[in-house]
Amino acid sequence: MPAPERHLSLADRLIQEFDRALRTVTAANTAARPNPAGAARESVSEEAARRHAAALMRVNHAGEIAAQALYHGQALTARNPKTREALLEAARDETDHLAWCEQRVRELDDRTSLLAPLWYAGSFAIGAVAGLAGDRNSLGFVAETERQVIEHLESHLHDLPEGDERSRRIVEQMRDDEARHGSEASAAGGRELPRPVRDLMRRTARVMTRTAYRI
Repeated sequence: MPAPERHLSLADRLIQEFDRALRTVTAANTAARPNPAGAARESVSEEAARRHAAALMRVNHAGEIAAQALYHGQALTARNPKTREALLEAARDETDHLAWCEQRVRELDDRTSLLAPLWYAGSFAIGAVAGLAGDRNSLGFVAETERQVIEHLESHLHDLPEGDERSRRIVEQMRDDEARHGSEASAAGGRELPRPVRDLMRRTARVMTRTAYRI
């Protein structure tokens, strides 16, 4: 007979989330899927171009730290088990993105953001609040987040150094995954967020993007 499902207490789940946070922020993340950069050759050799490409990928890495935290925060407070599982499944895709971006930053001889713990903590809190607002609002938050992330990734595809095929392939796969996450959240009943909330999300993301580019 199958083992009975174990129901974790709130304390157990908080400990589990703290462990996830530590592993996300401090550990080298491992992707379940192959790196989209594949065998594309390294083509960024000029120093200024390398620094710029690395900074853009550092921003993307910081965004994936935040995405992990948002999804896990929302999953913690989700009411419907199906919603919770969908959020955790999306977070697993974001782990791939996190690993790919981290690898690319290292290839460009640079580092990830020093403020990763801050990005995670703040985003986890926002995600938990979104989850408390109800599953439809939480799914709407996912859809709007992914819509804004796609805009951000499209701008990076335009801004990456010409010929940086390795970074470009990673960003394109991330964009496709984010589009799927947003579509799935809308199809699952995500409610469109009020305009002031959408504007606040955009301003908050802009602060993180500008900061992570440098720090």
